[in-house]
Amino acid sequence: QVHLEESGGGSVQAGGSLTLSCAATGSAFTLIMGWYRQAPGKQRDLVATITTGGGVNYADSVKGRFTISIDNAKNTVHLQMNHLKPEDTANYICTINTADWGTYWGQGTQVTVSS
Repeated sequence: QVHLEESGGGSVQAGGSLTLSCAATGSAFTLIMGWYRQAPGKQRDLVATITTGGGVNYADSVKGRFTISIDNAKNTVHLQMNHLKPEDTANYICTINTADWGTYWGQGTQVTVSS
């Protein structure tokens, strides 16, 4: 069993920065943590993932602007988002893939970027 607690969302102007955090609690063995995002009426898209070994994967749209990191001891991922654009506006949803409990999704944290 695992619970995901997301934080760090908010409203910023274009060009600004935000840092999202997602803490996983429970006894799960974490394999991968990451972030997806979903705007109203649109599909859920991958933003970035990171393995416990440090391997990272980014969507093309955020490469060079977003940085994902993981604190394995705390089962916490951070997403540093710089040079934000209006098209980054979405509900950002944390995900965790575990060896023993499968995949879990958070409730999301809203990011709004104004022009």
